[in-house]
Amino acid sequence: MQTRTVGQVDLWYDLRGRPGDRVVVLVSGLGRPCVGWDDEFVQMLVDRGFAVLLFDNRDCGRSSIFDDAPRFDLAAALRGDRSAVAYTLDDMADDVVGLLGALDLGPAHMVGVSLGGMICQTMAIRHPAWVRSLTSIMSTTGARGVGRATPEAQALLTSPPPKTRDEFIEHELANMRIIGSRPPLVDEGRRRAMFERIYDHGVHPRGTGRQLMAIVVSGDRTAALSTVAVPTLVVHGDADTLIDVSGGEATAKAIYGARLMVVPDLGHELPPVVWPQLVSALAEVAGGAEVAGGAEVAGGAS
Repeated sequence: MQTRTVGQVDLWYDLRGRPGDRVVVLVSGLGRPCVGWDDEFVQMLVDRGFAVLLFDNRDCGRSSIFDDAPRFDLAAALRGDRSAVAYTLDDMADDVVGLLGALDLGPAHMVGVSLGGMICQTMAIRHPAWVRSLTSIMSTTGARGVGRATPEAQALLTSPPPKTRDEFIEHELANMRIIGSRPPLVDEGRRRAMFERIYDHGVHPRGTGRQLMAIVVSGDRTAALSTVAVPTLVVHGDADTLIDVSGGEATAKAIYGARLMVVPDLGHELPPVVWPQLVSALAEVAGGAEVAGGAEVAGGAS
């Protein structure tokens, strides 16, 4: 667990697994540091033969925080005004490529949730030689007509941030009752433990706002996703109220040959009950990349 400078940004990262194993990068969602990924889930990937790279996105956790940027102005960003926007998804995707290069890890299997899925999609568009396979989870294409939040879920994005640790945990648990899974998949204890880890690692509400504006101004990737030529898995829950399942459907439709996996009762989270199914699907899409010539891509980009 350490920090590496990539361009003008310091990125906090953690690399697990055995040297020489296939690299998978886990990219977190809006405002979430990488400790949101459960250790047991990461270990399941290590046990399947992956070296797992986790990192805090810019403006999150223990990576560089952009508090010198202009004040949050979502309305302006929605109008296309970038005067208050500190960076875009392009910059966040470039961060990942820079970190892989700095660590001499080469191309990787990219796995992102929510905002992380958008970053991975953008990376596959901008830097195809660095992506061996793509897994986009509970994410969307950026098109305004798909992946929409319910009014109740949308209100959570701009609600006042809690001030104390206890308030943060209870606030996030309450949010999960709106955007989370249906009862058969709910694990309240795991949720609480995750939010405790996240708070103790570092939360930055203003950074979350800047990440949200980056999503808004980065626009629709639908047409550009047609250029993605790596094995792709799209995962979405049919109970997701923050990014409706239509976002996953549109992503899979935009990428030729993408596999769509819709998980019944799953909301905007990854509870333990879905891990075995997800890890098996991730290993399958990564294996498809190897068969399709991933080794040749890796050799050409290193």
